[in-house]
Amino acid sequence: MSRMLIEGADALLTEPMLSLRRGVNLALDGGRILAIGDVPPGFVPDERLDARGLLALPGFFNAHCHAAMSLVRGFAEDLPFPRWLNEKIWVAESALEPEDVYWGTALAACEMIRAGIVGFADHYFFMDRAARAVEESGLKALLAWCLFGLGPEREVGGASLEETTAFVRAHHGRAEGRLRCALGPHSPYMCPPEFLVAVRREAERFGVGVHLHLSESEEQVQASLARHGRRPVAQVAELGLLDGPCLAAHCIAVDEADLELLAQPGVHVAHTPKTYMKLAMQMAPLSRQLGAGVRVALGTDGPASNFDLNLLEVMRLAGLVQKLATQDAEALPVATLLALATRAGAEALGFPESGQLRAGAPADLILIDTRRPHFVPRHDLAAAVVYAAHPADVRHVFVDGRALLRDGALTTLDEERILYEAERRALRLTGQPLTQLRRYEG
Repeated sequence: MSRMLIEGADALLTEPMLSLRRGVNLALDGGRILAIGDVPPGFVPDERLDARGLLALPGFFNAHCHAAMSLVRGFAEDLPFPRWLNEKIWVAESALEPEDVYWGTALAACEMIRAGIVGFADHYFFMDRAARAVEESGLKALLAWCLFGLGPEREVGGASLEETTAFVRAHHGRAEGRLRCALGPHSPYMCPPEFLVAVRREAERFGVGVHLHLSESEEQVQASLARHGRRPVAQVAELGLLDGPCLAAHCIAVDEADLELLAQPGVHVAHTPKTYMKLAMQMAPLSRQLGAGVRVALGTDGPASNFDLNLLEVMRLAGLVQKLATQDAEALPVATLLALATRAGAEALGFPESGQLRAGAPADLILIDTRRPHFVPRHDLAAAVVYAAHPADVRHVFVDGRALLRDGALTTLDEERILYEAERRALRLTGQPLTQLRRYEG
């Protein structure tokens, strides 16, 4: 890996507390941050980057998404959640092919890199194809192959638990450690208890975690009480899924006993407020979760339910919604929101050294242009990132010191071809005519 010197940047440090250092140098070496400020004697960079007017900060980690659902973005609009899922999404996914997932994930990777995301937790189908896109993109990822546990004949692509554990065995730790895997049962409302127990055993056997949807509505709570005599969180706890690493998406309908279970070591909750708003769902009680000691990280969810993969917007919405809901302007300060989008997400994905800007940490960082009108005057750059920044402000993205975005241009992905192939496959999935297909000149 090359040595790089980023010169004259403002640096937003999030550890041990939020602070700003103006006009400093950042030395990158061997995929890590060697120094912030004084460059070590004898450090000779292979490359220099003039970063005056740019803000360096940790890259964002998207704690829950369905990346390849970029192909059905805009296909199921203005519908309540049950109709959105049953009448549109699952109908389109019934025609899903393995290569659709590759191109859909590649499309999502383009979008996420441009939005300053350096790692994402994906929960979807045909994850061997998603892994290929991750390796090519240079991003970090936690990939979980979604299963319903109802038999191969009722799974997308006929997948089985044996096939998904083989995927874990083959891919966990690949791409120089950028790729991690988890087992992905859909949810306790879809998966039979005996299947969830089998998933837990396999996760323990392979030393990986579990990524699932959990307690998304009061209706699910009532159904679980009627069927199992327990709330969904207590049900998965009884089955042992909270005993090891667990990434639980949503956890919207929770009581105090649920929060106590979710606060166990190794459990992380992904909060995706834009989806809850767009599908008119109940809002997860983020302030209560944090107050109970639950490890929460921010996620976008899939582009089909929130339209984009913009964690900057998710961070902004998370703060605004909780301030309004609690009628407390001091709720979720800027430092907390930045931590939920960076360090907390990195930990949820299994990259505990990432998500922070400090000497010795992996060089997973981004540079944002603060010379735009919506940043000026630059009184509080941290607040400007949370409440004003847009993906178009992201100029450079580094993962393990490798540039994935240089001066606004992707360096690892053929964006033009990806746009063409993704749209062609999306139109087939949704039964739309190919006459509107964009041109590709490659």
